[in-house]
Amino acid sequence: MDLSLNENQEMLKNSAREFVQREYPKDTLLEMDRQDVGYTDEGWRQIAQLGWLGIAIPQEYGGEGGSLTDAGVLFQELGRGPVPGPLFASSVLGANIVLEAGREDQKRQILPAIASGNQILTLALSEADYGWAPENVQMVAERTNGGYRLNGVKPFAQDAASASHIICAVRTQNGGGPSDGVSLVVVDANSPGVSVRNLPGFIRSNAEVKLDSVEVPDSALLGEQPGQGWPALEKAVERSIPILCAYKVGGSEAVYEMSVEYSRTRIQFSVPIGRFQRVQDHIINLVNQLDAARWTTYEALWKLDLGRPAASSVHLAKAVSSEAFYQACNHAHEVHAGLGSMNEYGLTLYTKLSRSLLHYLGDPRFHKKKLAEALEL
Repeated sequence: MDLSLNENQEMLKNSAREFVQREYPKDTLLEMDRQDVGYTDEGWRQIAQLGWLGIAIPQEYGGEGGSLTDAGVLFQELGRGPVPGPLFASSVLGANIVLEAGREDQKRQILPAIASGNQILTLALSEADYGWAPENVQMVAERTNGGYRLNGVKPFAQDAASASHIICAVRTQNGGGPSDGVSLVVVDANSPGVSVRNLPGFIRSNAEVKLDSVEVPDSALLGEQPGQGWPALEKAVERSIPILCAYKVGGSEAVYEMSVEYSRTRIQFSVPIGRFQRVQDHIINLVNQLDAARWTTYEALWKLDLGRPAASSVHLAKAVSSEAFYQACNHAHEVHAGLGSMNEYGLTLYTKLSRSLLHYLGDPRFHKKKLAEALEL
């Protein structure tokens, strides 16, 4: 197993790092953190022009045709920012859902629009009975003449406030098992009856989607037949999760570097605090968390790119990287003490993100359970 980067990936890594440092300095990120929408039109255009919105989309659908590892390298650098916005929700997760579930005409219509930045997708799956399993999908799509009527609430829809279209997981029919009867419906965010509000206490991109008698046509259904959306969604999520993990690896890497630099420059009792055993313990723990997240993530990406069975590695990567980013921020705050809690310093950008992404697409406990199932324990 070779997890080293090739020449093109090293070039992508360096160019992405330079872009993030130039276009997303700390003051810019702090200002964006205070806005309801986690991106700017100008920044979105720049990223689209670089081709990064289509990095995981095949060339035949207007994308760059990169590998999942290519996307992971890019998102690791974006996570170092941390660069906000619907990049993952739309260009990775949304695109993969359309690739796995969509008809050919839907792919040719939607995917080029995602790659160009003209359309932004997000997934609305979890409901009040929180969870990422098929049994948690309870919203019923009522059949109408020529379409469906949607009523209900979808909390924890990442980047919904930025989205032009929302992929809603709904039940169009009853089936024998929890996954039977789940359909994926693309809803225009500007449709009558659709309302989105950001959730207080979370990062700005976390939102609640409310659907009040929203009418959608039959053409909004992803795929040929209703009630068959879950297997495609599960496969799309499996291919997307390691890229999200790479974003968290980048965040963990950034807080590690911040902590090391601070331990070298903060003087207490006439010596750098990095000489104190307890401070060293926190940094060592931070390194261990970072390395665990990095190598489990890139193993999952490697397996997926080679077409090998990867379910167990994906669940392991998500469980490990989510916990690693969370704990890395905890250790960083221990190193920085009170200074780290000041918003102006910048560490809190990562801390808030680590708390929200801990649960996105399933928390560590959920994925440990899925890992056991994948290993047939």
